[in-house]
Amino acid sequence: MGLVVKRDRRRAVQLGRRLLAALKRRGLRVLVDADAPLAGAPTAAKAALARQVDLLVVVGGDGTMLSVARHADASVPILGVNMGELGFLTEVTEGEALGLLRRVLAGRYEIEQRMTLDATLERRGKTRRYRALNDVVVSNGALARIVNLTLSVDGHPFTTYRADGVIVATPTGSTAYSLSVGGPIVEASLSTLLVSPISPHTLSNRPVVLRPDAAVRIAIPRGQQDVVLTVDGTEGMPLAGGDAVVVRRGRRPISLVRSPERTHYDVLRSKLGWGAWQGNDHAAGAARL
Repeated sequence: MGLVVKRDRRRAVQLGRRLLAALKRRGLRVLVDADAPLAGAPTAAKAALARQVDLLVVVGGDGTMLSVARHADASVPILGVNMGELGFLTEVTEGEALGLLRRVLAGRYEIEQRMTLDATLERRGKTRRYRALNDVVVSNGALARIVNLTLSVDGHPFTTYRADGVIVATPTGSTAYSLSVGGPIVEASLSTLLVSPISPHTLSNRPVVLRPDAAVRIAIPRGQQDVVLTVDGTEGMPLAGGDAVVVRRGRRPISLVRSPERTHYDVLRSKLGWGAWQGNDHAAGAARL
């Protein structure tokens, strides 16, 4: 199994050491992320580690999860332990980690498959491919100018944005950057493509939900400058006029271990501060009626 730990968070490192010790007591072979300050186990880079294990434990925040999850296959369950602030992906708490890990090792757990994205950068007859769990973003660069972007869907003209950029997100990514620009929250187990403009110049440009098998092509007009492609907020490169980015549903989903202590709705209420559920009061009111 594999262990990934956010190296600059002391509590995450401490929990990582406890998890490693518990796994070694069971006689399990553990492969540790090469960036993690954990001694006593062989190491590997994140991308390689995700392909060599049959279970991944990620201790950190959602950023730590994103750094490794998009390299994993659906056959590798990922147990994410939240040591950060939001934790939409890493919904298991620090106190639940050891207990849930024991359940997983005993085969008593549930997984939820999450859709991914495949993005293809087309440039002068050559292509480069990326994989995302949250989102693919084409946006302005350091100068923060309005950019012009032409979108088509399945080869059909869709719209032209004059905006700070555009986000193509998965339902998992609907609570990330897409949410901050006014995109909808979509239940994470669904399969859809969310297209959300960033600060569009035209108010009629709104977020759109597309079917999962749509192909969204974002073309950068010739002469356009200072445009950047960003994948899951962790990988990116500058774009030039004449480039295009095609975003589709990924061929490989990922599998997240679900916490038995909370539902997706519990996570939303907790992380977004939507207040306490008044279910009992509603039930009492209904009984009086």
